[in-house]
Amino acid sequence: MGDSGQVDLRSDTVSRPSAAMRRAMAGAEVGDDLFGDDPTVIRLQEQAAALTGKQAALYLPTGTLCNQIALHVLAGPGRVVVCEETAHVGTHELISSAMLSSVTFRTIAGRSGLMTAAQVAAAVEPVPCDPAVVGLVSVENTHQVGGGTVLPVGALAEIAAVCAGRGVPLYLDGARIFNACAVAGTAVSQYAAQASGMMFCLSKGLGAPIGSVLAGDTAFIEEARRLKILFGAGWRQAGIMAAAGLIALADGPGRLAEDHANARRLAEGIAEILPGHIDLDAVQTNIVFVDVAGTARPLDAWAAGLAGEGVLVTIVAGKIRMLTHLDVSAGDVDTAVAAWRRVAAAFGLVPAAPAR
Repeated sequence: MGDSGQVDLRSDTVSRPSAAMRRAMAGAEVGDDLFGDDPTVIRLQEQAAALTGKQAALYLPTGTLCNQIALHVLAGPGRVVVCEETAHVGTHELISSAMLSSVTFRTIAGRSGLMTAAQVAAAVEPVPCDPAVVGLVSVENTHQVGGGTVLPVGALAEIAAVCAGRGVPLYLDGARIFNACAVAGTAVSQYAAQASGMMFCLSKGLGAPIGSVLAGDTAFIEEARRLKILFGAGWRQAGIMAAAGLIALADGPGRLAEDHANARRLAEGIAEILPGHIDLDAVQTNIVFVDVAGTARPLDAWAAGLAGEGVLVTIVAGKIRMLTHLDVSAGDVDTAVAAWRRVAAAFGLVPAAPAR
């Protein structure tokens, strides 16, 4: 629960840095990252490269910047990027991609956000005299709009084989890849090995206050470093933030199962109140979607009602979205479920709880 006394389920980006992170940030050894001599940033990048099994890595302010640099380098202007129809790169980042890299998208309707190798094979098949040449395939894992769904490493390997056969690079948007690994029992390096480049966020489930990492081979990261400056992210004493990222890498992955258990607890509690409005099979990680269609109350009324009860949510893809994170305890989940019950009762959907 946040300092305001609210249960903030808007995203796993809202968590506060831990005491250990704050101490590390206060005592961080720093340099000037634009000149490449910030020792804490260098240490974070080296650890990220080793973790992913890639030759090099680059610390960046946001996951979106990681994605945009990767699309610019791997696809190039005038090319098509294949992705699932609800993927972050092809929705939230659509205009950024057009402005920065002159790329467009060919989207695939996946099941719960997950594409198959057969779908990708059809999408990358060249068409004679068609100027729309596929330059990149991008896979998001976990898939946020799909409900935090996990693509198994074997399925990614099948997509990678299709891409290799067509000479098309594969990019992994692994904003929440550690959540996927916690469910699949797979190392990050096993996923990374299938892709030409990948990114992961430090500021989501791992709990750092800021930052993401882009990883790939040496030539890819060298060009990414040039674009980082070109796109306006030539920051300076970034080691202050990188210090928190090092703590996140060390402490964050091992506790993600707790977030997943809390998401399951939340989903099951709401399902008891609103049967049929949650797909429990889709709750694999730390994301819960509630489809309130059919309740005769609009989405914004639900969000406002929950906010009035001290529970903050977002509206995504026509549903109420909630994410558990390190600042959300099992007790906070119970508080949130109770709030859902009170709002449902106020809407006349369930009996009001008896007064004490």
